[in-house]
Amino acid sequence: MTTLRELPSVGQLLRTQTAAELIARYGRPLTLTAIRFTLDETRARFKLDPQPALPSIDMILAQADSTLSAWTKPTLVPVINATGVILHTNLGRAPLSEATIHAMDIVSRGYSNLEYDLEKGVRGSRLLHAESVLQKLTGAESALVVNNNASAVLLVLSALANKKRVIISRSQLVEIGGGFRVPDVMKQSGAKLVEVGTTNKVRLSDYQSAAEDPTALIMHVHPSNFKVIGFTEEPELNELVDVAHKADLILVDDLGSGALLDTAKYGIAHEPTVQESLAAGADIVCFSGDKLLGGPQAGIIVGKKTLLDKIKRHPLARAVRADKVCLAGITATLLHYLKDDAEREIPIWKMMSLTPKQVKGRAEAWKDQLGQGNVVEGESTVGGGSLPGESSKTYLLSLEVKSPDKFLKKLRQQHPPIIARTEADKILLDPRTVLPEQEGALLVGLKNAL
Repeated sequence: MTTLRELPSVGQLLRTQTAAELIARYGRPLTLTAIRFTLDETRARFKLDPQPALPSIDMILAQADSTLSAWTKPTLVPVINATGVILHTNLGRAPLSEATIHAMDIVSRGYSNLEYDLEKGVRGSRLLHAESVLQKLTGAESALVVNNNASAVLLVLSALANKKRVIISRSQLVEIGGGFRVPDVMKQSGAKLVEVGTTNKVRLSDYQSAAEDPTALIMHVHPSNFKVIGFTEEPELNELVDVAHKADLILVDDLGSGALLDTAKYGIAHEPTVQESLAAGADIVCFSGDKLLGGPQAGIIVGKKTLLDKIKRHPLARAVRADKVCLAGITATLLHYLKDDAEREIPIWKMMSLTPKQVKGRAEAWKDQLGQGNVVEGESTVGGGSLPGESSKTYLLSLEVKSPDKFLKKLRQQHPPIIARTEADKILLDPRTVLPEQEGALLVGLKNAL
């Protein structure tokens, strides 16, 4: 009768050539843990259902190898975005330009002058690296880069409005995704929210009345991820600036997406730009680096120097500061705008500038290489909490399969995974969001799945 005493010991297993190869790949401590884990699983299975024979040494080591592979497999991997959503939050938002990737790569390979003044040979400041570019690009007096836009808003309010009143419209108390809500972020700063108006109607007089009591600032939040239509009213930003400055208050504009180019040029609605906000008189403007800016995740604060100096000195500024890789990447991205080559170099702007004819040509080429499918009209969207309800005409490769859900799963199992969408039981793939260098892998993956 087979007993557990017949199982090989850990020592026996470690003395094999296979174990030596595993140790060379994964290290001795982790290999030892995996072997013990495999033996424990074997014992547990045997106690539940005694088998005529226990697994051999080769079988145990093969299972340990499989376990080690699973334990060390990266969970964050590149994917092919064929959904047609340009700024897909679940897929990492903006893909980066080659110059941005290069800048982030070289600064992370060794040491850098992150906080060192090369000219004077003394300690420097990391706050300076992107600031001069932002000043030239937006005309702002000063600037600061932090790790995301929620951090930017939190830092601004903590530095300028802790334990003080902040006036904000009820129509702008938005949820920014992942269950995080602007009023909750604001409250963490210690600011006292003063809500004015209603969900659909807020008048200038609402702000004027609220500003009669001692207040730190007026907060304006651009509703970048939703639309309120119908019976609505909202003051213009320059009108709010006038109310704020007459009451000797600060006007903070949270733009969210952070467009530096006019989106109307690409056949979609106009998204307020950073330059327009500053021109309207906003004292502080906050926006994201990884949405319509097209760079790495970051929060950017621009505005008046006296206010930025106070923000930079706040203790929270250190907690939310950007690291060297982010600063290198965001600076390289901003330089595209400064040199007027953003449309040619930043992937999201290249995607938005593609004409329907260009997209159709790629879809037809895919169809020809696969030998099946149909090219149909469709819509691409910006996504990423930007320009809600706006879409661009596109052309899609439509595939008819027996089980769309099973096919989507097959696509996700490819290397790299392919993310597509379905409509009316058809698989739809949008060339607009597939990077040109990924087309070969896309077609290989589609052929495998088909």
